[in-house]
Amino acid sequence: MTFPDLTASLSAAMPDLRGRLLANQSLAPLTWLRVGGPAQTLFTPADTEDLAYFLQRLPKDIPVTILGLASNMIVRDGGVPGVVIRLAPRGFGQIAIEPGHRLRAGAFASDRKVAMAAAEAGIGGLEFLYGIPGCVGGALRMNAGTRSNTNPEIEGEVRERFVEATGVTRDGEIRRFNLEDMGFAYRTCSVAPDTVFVEAVMQGFERPVAEIEAINARVQEHRERDQETKVRTAGSTFKNPPGHSSWRLIRDAGGLDVRIGQAEMSKKHANFLIAHDGATAADIEDLGEEIRRRVKSNSGIDLEWEVKRIGVRP
Repeated sequence: MTFPDLTASLSAAMPDLRGRLLANQSLAPLTWLRVGGPAQTLFTPADTEDLAYFLQRLPKDIPVTILGLASNMIVRDGGVPGVVIRLAPRGFGQIAIEPGHRLRAGAFASDRKVAMAAAEAGIGGLEFLYGIPGCVGGALRMNAGTRSNTNPEIEGEVRERFVEATGVTRDGEIRRFNLEDMGFAYRTCSVAPDTVFVEAVMQGFERPVAEIEAINARVQEHRERDQETKVRTAGSTFKNPPGHSSWRLIRDAGGLDVRIGQAEMSKKHANFLIAHDGATAADIEDLGEEIRRRVKSNSGIDLEWEVKRIGVRP
């Protein structure tokens, strides 16, 4: 699918723009699942001020979608209309240690690198990030976290360590958000979805480096034992309904052996959906909907997608 090219008109309206605008740019290579169509316009801002300048001048009728590492996302095969904003490591990947066992990180810094930086600085409490395959912006957006029935020390979620975040609103205003502003809940926050997070400050505590590294090793061991790490997957496909585990509901509904096209549910972790070579976004989404149908039929429970789906189906 090819969209009308918006780049010429946008560039003319923004003569001082320093970031890069690309028309009909394929998004599949930018996602973990390697599926999906193009962005009508892909914008990579140079820094926070460049992003604010862009959004201030972007016509309000043009939709905005934010793309990070896309580790928990399906881009549909028809592509994404409007503007897709993707931050880059140079402007948004920084990690800095601050006094008082605090850490400041750009939104495009990976969760794993943040955890490693905290370990090197002897900052405890951020070990849970070591096993989350995403970036800080996504972690803020979904209140990312880790849970374990056997190792409480590897548990945690963003809201427990959050101090403040900086974001740029759809109107181009650079804002700071405190804990109350974020409205964190299970795998979500209440900040407007078209606000682009650019930075976060996290609070840890003093902990010996060797102890942190040992916990990080247990986080990795937990991932490799209980989750899919060697195939293309977006992590947990569905949120856990109150009082239930999605993987157990899927298993009990016979979801372990379900496959559509080149997408199938993991036999290692029933809530993980695998995209094999040649999979389409439609294969993946259709498989997820089939799993939802089976669970509803078996238990009466409606599973809610945790994986974000963007774009249009052709």
